[in-house]
Amino acid sequence: MDRTRALIGLDALKNLVSDSMAIDMGSAGTIISVRGRGVVVDEPSVVAVNKVTGEVVAVGREARQMQGREARDVAVIAPLVDGVVADFERTQKMLDHFVREARSGFSHFSRRAVMGVLSGVTQVEQRALLSAAEHAHIRRVFMVEEGLAAAVGAGVPVTDERASAVVDIGGSTTNVAVVANGTIVHASAERIGSSDIEAAIMDRLRRYRGLSVGLPTAERLKMELASATAPADAALSLTVKGRDVQTGSPGAIEVTAEEVYGVTHVVLRKIADAVRETLAELPPEVAADIHDRGLILTGGGSLLNGLVQFMTAETRLPVRVADEPRLATVNGLARFFDEPLLLRRVTRNEPPPLIDDEGRAFES
Repeated sequence: MDRTRALIGLDALKNLVSDSMAIDMGSAGTIISVRGRGVVVDEPSVVAVNKVTGEVVAVGREARQMQGREARDVAVIAPLVDGVVADFERTQKMLDHFVREARSGFSHFSRRAVMGVLSGVTQVEQRALLSAAEHAHIRRVFMVEEGLAAAVGAGVPVTDERASAVVDIGGSTTNVAVVANGTIVHASAERIGSSDIEAAIMDRLRRYRGLSVGLPTAERLKMELASATAPADAALSLTVKGRDVQTGSPGAIEVTAEEVYGVTHVVLRKIADAVRETLAELPPEVAADIHDRGLILTGGGSLLNGLVQFMTAETRLPVRVADEPRLATVNGLARFFDEPLLLRRVTRNEPPPLIDDEGRAFES
């Protein structure tokens, strides 16, 4: 009994001074959920760097506010590109900042974290994420494919024997995962996402309208005018300002919903092609399940106006958007804390054993 009370007291102390985190770190944004507290960090995955010293001067939302209007010696960069680490040092500092922000006031270390990784991620890319997490003082890190996490977060039961298909559209990647019995049957990841719409808008305006605009302006056009289907009011327009390509002087033009739809449609067709290619590789019984159940859309890109109708027409399958689609992946990662045996089965790396010598499953 004394030993039991001591163990209970030790667990209570661990809960006081440490946090269990689910981390969805993507090219567009980083979302962290802490067990018992829910989502505590939801910020852009960008850092502002002093170009002279290399020092990180701002992270996340604060850095995003500088974008497009940076001081001459400051550059705002995204250390993650296409869902993988492109700038290791800045990724470390960014994750360390977000993890410190997520920790409770008493906590200085985190016992464990479940992190999402792209399907098909290389060992080098995975190791870079693991090293960044270790730098943030996380003791144990479990890597789970984002497609599986998105499915669990979208409400697919881990005990469901029939297959379900989830299309997770992020900022720069699209994950297509088919899951059954709590594991992935088939998955693919294409490095194209909703951020490609902004890049296409910027390229269109520069090439054909002679106006160079920044990323914040392109994001505004996407949010206010973009649609996956032909706009009801094609003449709806927005005045945007930037730099005239020929004269170098400030300029302004009217951009219509029809023009934005044209570039949006090209990006979405590539995403639809990736989904169809994945579905074409499924075993017959799995394909039969997907025919009955259709597709579940998750990720921030799934919120684009008209996307359900577009994907329905492209795939000829029923399509629905998950509840809280932006949070589906991080919510799914968080649920693995309650499924320790499943986590041990699906983790991509080789963490320490989840069951200790006393036979206790996964510390709570």
